[in-house]
This record gives sequence, structure tokens and C-alpha cells, in this order.
Amino acid sequence: MTPLVLIPGMMCDARMWGGFSAPPCEVIHLLPTGHGSMAALATAALRQAPPRFALAGLSMGGIVAMEMLAQAPQRIERLALLDTNPRAETAEAKARRGPQMAKALAGGLDAVLRDEMKPNYLAPGPRKKNILDLCMDMAMALGPEVFVRQSTALRDRADQCATLAGFKGPALVLMGEHDQLCPRDRHEQMHALMPQARFVVVPGAAHLPTLEAPEVTAAHLRQWLAAAA
Repeated sequence: MTPLVLIPGMMCDARMWGGFSAPPCEVIHLLPTGHGSMAALATAALRQAPPRFALAGLSMGGIVAMEMLAQAPQRIERLALLDTNPRAETAEAKARRGPQMAKALAGGLDAVLRDEMKPNYLAPGPRKKNILDLCMDMAMALGPEVFVRQSTALRDRADQCATLAGFKGPALVLMGEHDQLCPRDRHEQMHALMPQARFVVVPGAAHLPTLEAPEVTAAHLRQWLAAAA
């Protein structure tokens, strides 16, 4: 079976995937922690990836995945994009990046994450605090330098709509019902660019359905992996 490469979201590690496994498929976790451009992050991931593989990314991980597809389309058999965005950064989002990076490098990474970013990731629910604590643990373990490199890559990223339009393999576009960071219109656009994709909205989840609704999300990923190429 084709190996599966998973790319986590910004300031997350393999724990973001909620222990997802897909036997007998080999699951490979790659972290986007290299140089501060999306092209460099994707190139580094491709160097670590198998010759041919299935690829799934969530949020920033999905953006890295799209850049990997742009660089090496012949190596990617199937593609899953979760709670992500194919477009370039907006001017409003770019304007926020500089102050956030400066604050993080000055010792305020915890405050940037806890006050400005992480509260927007999740839907209300009894598990929200525990998931937020996990998100903070992942982020603080990666540290401010990784935050700056990832922020720079996101700020300067290219639009990948043409890349997606050229992909004809099995595809999944999945989002949490209440995702505020990557809203429904972004996912509908990705589905329109890849009409062969399954488009799934996970009820009760927001930006991190792999943690908010892990069983449902895992079932959709396994169905995507089992689809005929």
C-alpha cells in the first residue's frame, strides 16, 4: 500500500493527528520546521518523503502539501486537504504577522498563541480546554524561532489554485463545521478545482477536527485512502 505522509498545522506536531493510524498503510509524520519560505518547507518535506505517497495536510500543513504538489506532482498519488486555504495571504493577515513575530521573539510566544490565535481554533465543548492545553504544549515545544519561520512562510506563500486544478488523483476536502480561520468558501473553492474530491463537513468541530472529532475524521481519511486510484 502507498505510504501516507501527514503534515500538521502551524505550531503543531504529530499529536495534532490524534493518534491516527491506517494499517497496513505506513504513516509518516513530517514537521514543517525548516527555512522560512513555503517553497523551502515543501522541498525539505519532499526530501524526507518516499518516492511516491499519499499526502494529507491540515491548515498550514495543507498549504505545505499544496506546495509539495506544485513541486513534485508525479510523486503524489492522492491528496487530502483539511481546514486549509489555497489562496495567498490577505493584506489584513500579512499586517498581523510582523507584530506577532516581534512579540514572540521578545519572549511573548505564549501570549501570542493563547490570546490571539489558539482560542479561534476550536468549537465550544467539554474537551476544548484539554485540546487547547495540548495545542499550547505542542507550540511551546517548537518555540519562537519555528513560529517566526512558519509565520514568514505563510505570509509570503503563493496562490495554489492552479496547482489543485491540475491534480486528478483521489482527493478529500474536509473541514470542521465551525472553522473560522479557513471558512467554507475556501473549501468549496478547492472542491470546485478538484471535482473528483469528496467534500466533507465534520459536525461540531472547528479548525482541528482531528482532535475535536477524531473518530469521524479518521473514518473519512481511511475512506479516502481506500478509494480507487
